[in-house]
Amino acid sequence: MTQPASEAPQAPPPPAATPPAAKAAKAAKAAKAARPALGLRADVRNLSLLGVLAVLVAVGGITSPDTFLDTSNLQLVLTQASVIGVVTVGMTFVITSGGIDLSVGAIVALASVWATTLATQEYGFAGILFTAVVVGVGCGLVNGLLIAYGGMVPFIATLAMLASARGLALQITDGKTQIVTVQSVLDLGVPDSYLLGIPPLVLVFAAVTVLGWLLLNRTTFGRRTVAVGGNAEAARLAGIDVRRQRLYLYLLSGLCCGIAAFLLIVLSGSGQNTNGNLYELDAIAAAIIGGTLLSGGRGTIVGSVLGVLVFTTITNIFALNNLESAVQQIAKGAIIVAAVLVQRSTLRNGET
Repeated sequence: MTQPASEAPQAPPPPAATPPAAKAAKAAKAAKAARPALGLRADVRNLSLLGVLAVLVAVGGITSPDTFLDTSNLQLVLTQASVIGVVTVGMTFVITSGGIDLSVGAIVALASVWATTLATQEYGFAGILFTAVVVGVGCGLVNGLLIAYGGMVPFIATLAMLASARGLALQITDGKTQIVTVQSVLDLGVPDSYLLGIPPLVLVFAAVTVLGWLLLNRTTFGRRTVAVGGNAEAARLAGIDVRRQRLYLYLLSGLCCGIAAFLLIVLSGSGQNTNGNLYELDAIAAAIIGGTLLSGGRGTIVGSVLGVLVFTTITNIFALNNLESAVQQIAKGAIIVAAVLVQRSTLRNGET
């Protein structure tokens, strides 16, 4: 009797494809597990920046003992840091999301000159503040719409805004300085308005910093920002409206620029089309050396503020010692390169 042929061995079934939602959940779980290590590195980085700041203070005290540690000079350093610091808070959110904003300096200039025209100053303190904020938010809205819904690359869209805002600021002023005549605005910059020795501009900067920290670290908005910067596709699959989130982020950056423009008006008592020159580079540099990842997915408000203080202190030391601005720019460039190298080394160690 013929024996039945043995059945051919069956190939194992192919592994089931992981559904997109499961991939997103897995990525979120991995990111959550990595938070303690990232938090430890952030603490070390912030302590390092505090150490650098302490060294700079010591250098300033040694090189200019009669001037640098004077109360009025320290107040000046903090006041100057306040303007670029507010811009840097907004820039930190944008970079954390994987974007970039090259137009912040030009938006500050446009907001400052629009808020100091004769027609605007007729409405007093409220008119100047309102105009500065609205212009900043309006420019941020244009950037956000072009990037989020127009599909433009952030670099190109914000570069176009930089050129347009600078040109419009020059058109409004005709190349002239617009002097502020509203006394209530000017009074914010005089020592009589200081609260316990702290200038009002510094208090505004502190408030923006605290609100920015809470928004990034304690709200759903902050978690969505980090998620979009870490992996936009995974964030979309997890249910985040990536385009709307990006729009909100550029609106936030524009809002910070409007606030900074008002602070600059108080500080200088005028509006000029050259205001905010190179603010975009200073804000990006401060965020990077503070620990915000240029490719997105990680940001720190505390580190960005420390970065602003480091750069502002360097500028003050160079000015007190009558050193050329070229040397100052070289020093800033060296610090930026060192910070990026440290970031790459940290990421490489984290991957291995």
